[in-house]
Amino acid sequence: MFYQGVLTKMETEFAHPIQYYLVLENDFLNMNQLLNKLITLEFVKYQCLKCGLDKPIYRQGFCKEDFFDIPQAGDWIMRPELSTAHLGKEDRDLDYEKKVQLQPHIVYLANSSNVKVGVTRKSQVPTRWIDQGAHEAIEIVEVPNRYLAGITEVALKAQVADKTNWRKMLKNDVEDENLVEWRERLKAYIPEEAQDYYIASNTETNLEFPVIHYPEKPNSLNIQKEQEYTGKLVGVKGQYLIFEDDRVFNIRANEGLVVKLTIL
Repeated sequence: MFYQGVLTKMETEFAHPIQYYLVLENDFLNMNQLLNKLITLEFVKYQCLKCGLDKPIYRQGFCKEDFFDIPQAGDWIMRPELSTAHLGKEDRDLDYEKKVQLQPHIVYLANSSNVKVGVTRKSQVPTRWIDQGAHEAIEIVEVPNRYLAGITEVALKAQVADKTNWRKMLKNDVEDENLVEWRERLKAYIPEEAQDYYIASNTETNLEFPVIHYPEKPNSLNIQKEQEYTGKLVGVKGQYLIFEDDRVFNIRANEGLVVKLTIL
């Protein structure tokens, strides 16, 4: 049985364990149900998530031309402190930017490979933590726009990491941390503009991933280079498929690629 379609990040459902769904144009697959099965992945072509053309993917699933044009790829996506919609200033499309930036945002701590600070829209909790492969997370502040979340993240990342070590995360080489204590220690570094939005009441969220076997030495699969790969699926964590031979495939990093997936 085979399926074919353009890759976009897996949809998730918060459960114990997390449920993962690969959504294609005409099908969707519950990846949890494919654990312990042999899977073949084949690269077919490119399909830009904006224009739909068979053009090499530059970043985030978009061809180079679209990446530098559409509002979904503006600099403020990766650097929320650059948001300007609250000032009525346009970057690429003010209507879109107002829709995304002028809504509640959460600054959080997540523990995936280490404790890190991050930003997400409130509507993306706990999805963002799942996508990062965090086994525990906690909210620090809830602010009304992306700019306030961004300047808070900038202030806090001077005290705590803001990056995930993907290999360490996939090896499950992590330690439990007391995130409530971390939050208390970081409170003093929250910018004055965001101090009133500090959250002191909630507890940490714990996440469980559907993994039978963690890789000892994760080795990233480049399906464009190899064209075809077959392996036994033994886990899903973050946006990675984990195979028995320690190969790992990052769905999010391969958005915009059309693949054929065969279940053997």
